Amino acid sequence: MSVCSIDTLVRADEGMVSRSIFVDDDIFKREMEQIFSRAWLFVGHESLVPKPDDYFVSRMGSESVILTRDRQGRIQVMLNSCAHRGMKLCRYDHGNNRTFTCPYHGWSFSTDGKLVERPGELVGVPGHATHYKGELDKKAWGLKTVAQVCNYKGAIFATWDPNAPPFEEYLGGMRLYLDAALDHRDGSPGGSVVIGGVQKWRVNCNWKFAPENFIGDLYHDISHRSVDLVGIGPSGGKGRRDPSVTRSAICFPELGHGLLGRLPYYEEPPYVATYARYPEVEAYYREVHEKRVRTLGSQMRVQLSVGTIFPNMSFHGRQPRTLAVFHPISPTEMEMWRMYLVDEDAPEAVKDAARHYFLRYSGPGGMTESDDMENWTGATEACMGTESRKLYFNYQMGVGHARPVPELQGGVENGEYTEENARAYYRRWAQFMNGLSWDALMPQGR
Repeated sequence: MSVCSIDTLVRADEGMVSRSIFVDDDIFKREMEQIFSRAWLFVGHESLVPKPDDYFVSRMGSESVILTRDRQGRIQVMLNSCAHRGMKLCRYDHGNNRTFTCPYHGWSFSTDGKLVERPGELVGVPGHATHYKGELDKKAWGLKTVAQVCNYKGAIFATWDPNAPPFEEYLGGMRLYLDAALDHRDGSPGGSVVIGGVQKWRVNCNWKFAPENFIGDLYHDISHRSVDLVGIGPSGGKGRRDPSVTRSAICFPELGHGLLGRLPYYEEPPYVATYARYPEVEAYYREVHEKRVRTLGSQMRVQLSVGTIFPNMSFHGRQPRTLAVFHPISPTEMEMWRMYLVDEDAPEAVKDAARHYFLRYSGPGGMTESDDMENWTGATEACMGTESRKLYFNYQMGVGHARPVPELQGGVENGEYTEENARAYYRRWAQFMNGLSWDALMPQGR
């Protein structure tokens, strides 16, 4: 596939994206090589592996990986594949193992820094002295580990590329909005945990439809009219959430990230009742709001409804408060995961009310998510035909109307309704697919 063909398929400045990139096998294979082998990818949350030797099996593109906490308390990410014949070492979703032993031939690998020089080193080989005559170089046959891993306020990101920039550079100004999701509701840094495990389900759609949906597409809210009429918000009445402030579509065109949220501000707005149908829960959020006012003072802060970090991670920052990742399975299938966040020290009543609300809203049984999945599967199916693949999707809403946001380096905003954020996303997709170097991919003067 030539550079020219990618630039023909994605004409972001014109607001045109070929339907073929959502169904083509060759494009999918190239995505695994050019995007998922290089970009920073969301792997999980540290609260999924709270104790030494805990592990959680995650994915990075089409690869199964092990997220684990070693005996020294450090987070490690490594390929879930034995170096001998490739068998998966961990076949349960999560557990606790001091070593990872292959069920095929019994090779075992350790992350314990007291036993090995590097995580995933080969420590046990049946018949090493007899069958191998002691000649197998164990240090040369350890597990493949990621080139870089970053624990960002509990959210774990990793990349296979040793030349990738540090995660916070990759994130850029989007960091402030990720902070808004991960930080405690009282404004103190971090302090969130995942409750209720991880929801996982397959959807018959291309993986890109989901991050596009959450990067700043308020226009699709027409899809959720029935949910709004039913009313699933935690304070009762119509709507999906408690009342929130006016949102803007904000994106970082040079990085491919974007969101729907508030522009930077310096003073907390008056308290609005949250989870009002649960008096004990509402009292908690009133209390943490007052703490937030004292904690942040006149500091700049932001707020968001939903956003996307390129390429395949999205998050809700307020109601619901979730982390989501969209794992590519094939051009027309993805596996979607959702993790739900709460303040770690919140009372159990707060956590329980949040869990019930999150399940009404998101996940395979969530009323809002069900609307989205129907749209994504229908759009994917409509791209499969010979004639359909020749057509382009239209992303022309708001072309030429983006305005810089002085407080956000590299950030622009374009009101509530725009497709600027989607254009930024697919422009970034094309840059990765064209195989640009990191010097070319990252903003100058970073």
